Amino acid sequence: MRILPLASLALLVPFALSAQETPTERESARDVVRQLDSLESSLKLPALVARLTGPNAARDQVVARAKQLMDTDLLALGDDITRHPEIGFEEKRSVQLLTDYLKRHDFTVQMGTPGLPTAFVARYTKSHGGPSLGVIVEYDALRGTKGAFHGDQHSTQGPIGLAAAIAVAEFLSKTGTPGTVTVFGTPGEEMMPPNAKTVMYESKVFDGMDILVRSHSSSATTRPAAGFGTCCMNIDGVKYIFSGAPAHQLTAWNGRNALTAAIHLFNNIDAMRSNMRPETRIQGVITEGGTAPNVVPDRAVADFYVRYPDEVYLAQVSKIVDDAARAAALATGTKVKIEHYGADRDGIGVGALNELAFAYMKKYGAVGVIPEPGKPQGYEETGSVSSAIPGVGFQARTSNASNHTYEMEADALTDVGHKGFVVDAQAMSALLFDFATHPEYRATVKREFDTIRALHGEYLDALRKTYVVPNVPTPEQ
Repeated sequence: MRILPLASLALLVPFALSAQETPTERESARDVVRQLDSLESSLKLPALVARLTGPNAARDQVVARAKQLMDTDLLALGDDITRHPEIGFEEKRSVQLLTDYLKRHDFTVQMGTPGLPTAFVARYTKSHGGPSLGVIVEYDALRGTKGAFHGDQHSTQGPIGLAAAIAVAEFLSKTGTPGTVTVFGTPGEEMMPPNAKTVMYESKVFDGMDILVRSHSSSATTRPAAGFGTCCMNIDGVKYIFSGAPAHQLTAWNGRNALTAAIHLFNNIDAMRSNMRPETRIQGVITEGGTAPNVVPDRAVADFYVRYPDEVYLAQVSKIVDDAARAAALATGTKVKIEHYGADRDGIGVGALNELAFAYMKKYGAVGVIPEPGKPQGYEETGSVSSAIPGVGFQARTSNASNHTYEMEADALTDVGHKGFVVDAQAMSALLFDFATHPEYRATVKREFDTIRALHGEYLDALRKTYVVPNVPTPEQ
């Protein structure tokens, strides 16, 4: 669920996106932005990153082990999953391959978490105490008109995470360094409902983790700025279910056309776009619209993702779309049921993690590097987890194409994909090594995360004062 061009905007604007995505956010919440900038300056991240990425023989051995695992086993495993795509919540074969590999490397595997049979939790058995290191892996394919396909390269996100987890876990065990490693298999990243990571978080699956890491495909090597945000905007997932009455199409006046209502919904939304802030994105498809051309459709379903960069104005947009659906039903003599079935909200981006991850990706040969940070975003595309537990996503260039394309799937099987996957695994293992072995680094991450988190309420309050709903008077006679 990655949209790279948003991350590339830093190349197109004359200022660094130091905090927050839109001009409205930066101006309305300028006091919060000022505090975020002051925090980042106080951390002295360039010096911290230079020190951690300097010579370290033990780290280099861990990184070499991750690369060895990728070269000998895990790139091939990723290729296998790429060639056998499974959509979200149906990834049984992929999960079996990943968990079998973990078991062979001294991880105990718990299959399934509450409500999610293709989720798993794998814990390394030979290390104890110390910081709790968590690795998130994904494996679901996209739903395409030609069938499932790995146009977001989730097929190798699992092997990348396994390489880093195993390399670091073996180091902890061999050296007696305190620490634990847990791998979380998170299904259905591209689907709502449910948002699997949110469901797992609410079931307390991630409790006790000090850090969570993941990777994601990308057509450039990037990292986000610190602050509040998500990769693909705040999202409301909504279904509009229209009910009409069937009739013969030659005597259609005897029925009420639910498909016409759904089409009216799309037209009503288009009519309102000029009254919405320009960053708004509303995307929908008609998933049901009748079964025969000679029968008036008495049921139609439209599925929408309603998006905006922050949750405050998103609430206004969602109301507009809901009202557009009610108007469509009223205009066509049908009825509508509105089902808000899922939501993605802002997470927290941590500069101390993002900058170190970026430095390691460059150190290990990532290409297509975008030097300036992109907009702030949480690391796992569902703010529920990244707003509660500090973490980072690795995004080395793994494709020449954009996300959600057949070309990106094809690149997963070629040198551009393989090189980026190995870079991600190396960088991930290096950062986990640093987090496990440097208490002062952990303290910096915690300080930054806790400070940003504490500012979120103030940030939302500032936006509420800006997004004023116009007062529309009752017409005079």
